[in-house]
Amino acid sequence: MTAPSPLFDFDDAGSVLAADVDGILRSAALGGAQIRAVAAAVEERQLDRIEGMHPRSVVFVGTDARSRLAAQLVVALFSEQSAVPLVSAPATPPWVGALDVVVVAGNDAGDPQLARAVDAGLRRSAEVVVDAPDEGPVRAVAAGRAVMLPPRVHVQTRYVLARHVAVLCAVIGVLQSATRIPGLPALADVADAVDAEAARNHPSNEVFHNPAKALAVRMQSRRVILAGDSAVTAVLARHAAESLLQAAGIVAAAAALSDVLVARDRLVAGTTASGEPYDPFFHDEELDGPAPVAPARVFVLSTDADRSAAQRRAAALPDMELVSVVGEFESSTVPPVLEQVAVLTVRTEMAAAYLALAGGR
Repeated sequence: MTAPSPLFDFDDAGSVLAADVDGILRSAALGGAQIRAVAAAVEERQLDRIEGMHPRSVVFVGTDARSRLAAQLVVALFSEQSAVPLVSAPATPPWVGALDVVVVAGNDAGDPQLARAVDAGLRRSAEVVVDAPDEGPVRAVAAGRAVMLPPRVHVQTRYVLARHVAVLCAVIGVLQSATRIPGLPALADVADAVDAEAARNHPSNEVFHNPAKALAVRMQSRRVILAGDSAVTAVLARHAAESLLQAAGIVAAAAALSDVLVARDRLVAGTTASGEPYDPFFHDEELDGPAPVAPARVFVLSTDADRSAAQRRAAALPDMELVSVVGEFESSTVPPVLEQVAVLTVRTEMAAAYLALAGGR
């Protein structure tokens, strides 16, 4: 992995596109298309089998990293508002039965864990929705007994979080008479917001008008910490950190904002190994030891409807940037939290893609 070059010109659209030989920017920009494909499947009545049910619980089983994060994200988003328990689990729990709905998500149809999770739900007479490719062992296990929602838009696996979240939200929406979650936005509206974000992040847009490029520039050649100011954004921070690792080979920490604030004093690099203040002009590595590394830069992900309040909570950090959709554009309307999460997801994924291109990937 080549380290990100400070000489890389993010505003040179030709160079950016020439470096993108694997099409990672295109994959990262297809979150809206994935969400719209799930909305189309719902309109085609693919979930009719569970419509109108009043289940005892809705269980989201994520069998790999992306689907597991999606399950945790949706539970964090809606569990407090739902009249029906929403549960995230790594495997089908032994207590599920005919009164439950189980959504099993994954990306490898040959994964034995995925096939076992589907089979366990069906053997216990639960209503099972499968968010995975309709092939291999998964197709054999489901065999017409489960509701299949296979991916219709194929992207690299690290960019499938949007699809998983859309499927889980679609199931909640179909069960709305039971879950009674207020203000659940239509998937088509969420897809429109994600597409608008992807358009803003197009390589032809300069850094000043491109949120993903601006984020990448701020992360470049720095130690990065991603902090979430709520349970929802803490999950999103973990996804962003994994995107940076997978796409650009950048090791970034992810934590709740409260934990980052506890470690505030350790984020400031101001002294050498000898304990003397660091001055690059007079520093001698033989006498003073290695130069201190640059202070960590903290990116606080927030969906708080009050942007100024979110900024105040993170103001104690020495080098902080608030990453939020609220108040970012001219509209005074605060988008639904699901929409904000979807937009921040595509923004961080595209920022990671730009950093990958800057590093020669």
